[in-house]
Amino acid sequence: MLTTLTTAYTDTRASDLAWALGREPLPALAVLDLQLAGAQVQLRLLGASHQVLLEEERGTCSETVACMPGSSTPLPLGVAKRLGEWEYEFAAHVETLSRGSFAGRAQELLALVSDHPHGLAGTFPGSPHAFTAMLAQRRHGEVCWRTWHSYPQEGRLVATRTRVGVRIPAAV
Repeated sequence: MLTTLTTAYTDTRASDLAWALGREPLPALAVLDLQLAGAQVQLRLLGASHQVLLEEERGTCSETVACMPGSSTPLPLGVAKRLGEWEYEFAAHVETLSRGSFAGRAQELLALVSDHPHGLAGTFPGSPHAFTAMLAQRRHGEVCWRTWHSYPQEGRLVATRTRVGVRIPAAV
């Protein structure tokens, strides 16, 4: 699903992004509710980037990647945590592209996500290449999602990948 977000583009630099687990739902500009084989996933586009809410019989998970004033946790390159019975893994990558490459990559990602039944993308006013896009899936008992945050004025694209799955007990 592709939507135009009716808000100012608030996180204007890739370095403004921060990461948080466990935050309450923040006001969203667009929401996609998904049922993925027993898991309820809500993809949320914020004025300041994204939030994913996951609920399953084993528990809940809330991931926020956004410009969060006062946040002390900048966007990490990687995180691995135990959340109750789950293993949570997060990775982020910042890519710097030329103007021409950026425009092509933006169009490619928006087409991929907007045509996918588990995808949500929102473009911001002011630039056709200013967007946040999210894509979720369930595979092998895990819930996974990918996100892309574009910063056309910098030529930067921030990509994240998250996996939440049941913790496998250590062998004895």
